[in-house]
Amino acid sequence: MIENTNSELASEPLALSKAIRFCHWLSVLAVFYLLISSWWMLSLPLPSENSTFRVLPFQLHKNVGITLFLLLLAMLGSFILRWIKENARTDPLQQLTAKIGHGSMYLVLLFCCLTGYLSSSFSGWGTELWWLLNLPQWAQESDDLNAFFSDLHLWSCWLLILLIAVHIGAALHHSFNSDGVTDSMLRSSNKD
Repeated sequence: MIENTNSELASEPLALSKAIRFCHWLSVLAVFYLLISSWWMLSLPLPSENSTFRVLPFQLHKNVGITLFLLLLAMLGSFILRWIKENARTDPLQQLTAKIGHGSMYLVLLFCCLTGYLSSSFSGWGTELWWLLNLPQWAQESDDLNAFFSDLHLWSCWLLILLIAVHIGAALHHSFNSDGVTDSMLRSSNKD
């Protein structure tokens, strides 16, 4: 096996571990599910004595969102460590753009999850994490706070869709430039 020289290392992006790639694609699936399910759920009839069909989809949506929130916290920590190691490996403009892009995506995703949870907390409907653990409601039912956090949740989701489009565009840019960044999301590193 031939070892890379320092100049070759400087031009190669840091390969992502299998765990990070798995978490990335798992979060992609979770976000896709959350965005699609939200439009479907909201079209369902409001719960009543005769109709409780809306309860299960909302609980599942909340559970996936909370799980995504926890996954994002772990991924954010990993990416911060990765960026520290990558400092000398990429050009400064690409590094800054990647930090801003990924940081924005993480913050908006975390904000989406948090505002969704807070809206739910003030809705009067409890949240049971994967039907095993009752999560606390932060206060009594409040239509005003529910509407406030629901609006924040909605607008942050629209911002997230915009950031996803930019993220996909950046991935396509890297793919067409064959600079190895996109390849690092699709293949294993030798160090896994």
